[in-house]
Amino acid sequence: MISLALNKDKIDDALGKAVDILKKGGIIAYPTETFYALGVKFDLPRSLKRLYELKKRPREKAMPVIIGRRTALSGIVSPEWLERIPPFAQALMNRFWPGPLTLLFPAQEGLPEDLTAGTGIIAVRMPGESFALPLTQHAGFPVTATSANLSGTPPADSAEMVIEYFGEGVDLVIDGGQTPGGLPSTIVDVSGGRVTVVREGVITKDEIERFTSKVH
Repeated sequence: MISLALNKDKIDDALGKAVDILKKGGIIAYPTETFYALGVKFDLPRSLKRLYELKKRPREKAMPVIIGRRTALSGIVSPEWLERIPPFAQALMNRFWPGPLTLLFPAQEGLPEDLTAGTGIIAVRMPGESFALPLTQHAGFPVTATSANLSGTPPADSAEMVIEYFGEGVDLVIDGGQTPGGLPSTIVDVSGGRVTVVREGVITKDEIERFTSKVH
């Protein structure tokens, strides 16, 4: 396991190292705008399996991903759905991305089953200001963004906490100091013909409903 302190003058080095490990099938831990997350390359079944085992995560729980650009949706979301994106889904992305909003989309066929837990739905977010956003922009592919903790334990808000949880189970820890913590992202299902708030987080259910009602 490598621990790499995040230095503004050497962020390109950290990004390069992180992406190289992801491409080789490794697991990285990185700071987001709330807590630390665990990342693997989205389309590597062995890496996803290893991640589930590391976290002791129930296999029926899908693995969320982050993207750095909307063009990345074409590699994970149903092309039929993307051809006719509902106005309310487009509006939510315009308003809240980058930021604390996770959207549930119809998944593209052929994705690893561990990514969707066999639901046919993929959870996607464009992260706010943190190492997570340039990470996915530099990578050019979706990266998992599951919380850095053992299932059922508090999410890690420091590199030390990540190492305490996982030790050598993680290949690279990007140490960005203590993260702010707080509420998780709000999860909204836009896979059907309506907006459904699945989990209320930083963005309130009322705010989502007021915003989308104007779009409708």
